[in-house]
Amino acid sequence: MPTREAKKRPTVVLFVRHGKTPTTGKALPGQGSGLHLSDVGKEEAERVAGRLGELPAGTITAVYASHLERAGETAAAIGRVLGLPVEVDPDLADCDTGEWTGKELKELSKLPQWKEMRSWPGGFRFPGGEAICEVSARVAAAIERMREKHEGQVVVAVSHADPIKLAVGSVLGSPVDLNDRLVVSTCSVTALTFGPGGAAVLTVNSAGDLSPLGLGAK
Repeated sequence: MPTREAKKRPTVVLFVRHGKTPTTGKALPGQGSGLHLSDVGKEEAERVAGRLGELPAGTITAVYASHLERAGETAAAIGRVLGLPVEVDPDLADCDTGEWTGKELKELSKLPQWKEMRSWPGGFRFPGGEAICEVSARVAAAIERMREKHEGQVVVAVSHADPIKLAVGSVLGSPVDLNDRLVVSTCSVTALTFGPGGAAVLTVNSAGDLSPLGLGAK
């Protein structure tokens, strides 16, 4: 059970996008299996793990990741540095892009449905896959479980660009159709805080020193 002191503190979720893969920026990965980190992605994972490890000892109490390999491999590097196991939460996974999974972006961009997605993301469903609103709902559910289990604590959630953007947009009250105005780079850190007074965005797409966030401070 959370202590009385913990209940006064907000719960902080440090979202980390997975590291680069061989198809990052070239194809739509979706929830396809067998996509692993590239050598560059492995280096990115080690760097972000080091940055998180520079926070005061004991600041981070749990590490979560989606079930997809690229997220699990990134989370494993973080878990090793922090000395924490990785807990898998499928609700942190990337969009199920259905029939488009694995296809090259340059080919998908020629489809009429691609233009529909770009003009109205909030009303779009990937052919044979998820609607964007469904992704938003499951990410919100994952956050709620972390808040309940880790009240007043700081946790890491290794996820994917679109789920992280949806989480930020939800906290900001921003329409889903504006999410592509956010940039979430590989192995960047996006910090969201949830407390009795509401939710807030501490940082988005951070690739630098995390100490200014004041995490772990007494």
